[in-house]
Amino acid sequence: MESINFIKGYGKVNPLDDHPNPQPNHRRRCRIIAVSLAVFLTLIIALLVAALIHESATESDEPEPSQLASNSAEPLKTVCAVTRYPDSCFSSISPLNSPPSNNPLRFFNLSLHASVVEVSSLKNLLTEPTAEPAMKDCAELFDDAASQLRRSAELICVGSGEKALTEMKISDLQTWISAAMTDQETCLDGLAETGSTALDEFKLKVQKSQEYMSNTLAILNNIQSLFDKFGLTMP
Repeated sequence: MESINFIKGYGKVNPLDDHPNPQPNHRRRCRIIAVSLAVFLTLIIALLVAALIHESATESDEPEPSQLASNSAEPLKTVCAVTRYPDSCFSSISPLNSPPSNNPLRFFNLSLHASVVEVSSLKNLLTEPTAEPAMKDCAELFDDAASQLRRSAELICVGSGEKALTEMKISDLQTWISAAMTDQETCLDGLAETGSTALDEFKLKVQKSQEYMSNTLAILNNIQSLFDKFGLTMP
């Protein structure tokens, strides 16, 4: 019986021998998946961080609107720095300087235009019916001043191929703008002699146009150095 049982027992096969324990392979696959996920998540995070850094750097490189405005105003500030009244120079030209320019000749034109407008408005004030007789006597002087300034503006309106500024033109412009300033000073002197009660108030209004013309003349007197400073050729 023992021999039979032995033979029967010998012929049996342990089921575990045909199916090895799957747990080691399962754990290995789990580890591989976990490592792969960790690598994938690390790459995603790195890409997100890189994108945020790039966006932040781009935004920091872009100037703020206030910086743009400040930069566009720098050429005008440089030009007005050569004048006796830089504040009135900037305030009179800045509203007209659109689009922004760095051309000294354009700044001269705009300052001259502001002077023409201011002097013309004073001339109209002098011819009003309510103006004092002494002030009406100044109307002719202011009319001449406005004429000198308009003449200056016409001189630098040139055709294609013609130089806007020559030594002779600059000399003529200096003469005419100075003459316009003298006209106003003559008017004020005349009002002072008559003891006009309107003198003080009128002087304040004249002061603005005087500053504009002084600024225009200063820009003209420094026009060559301003072109050199901006690295431009004078037309």
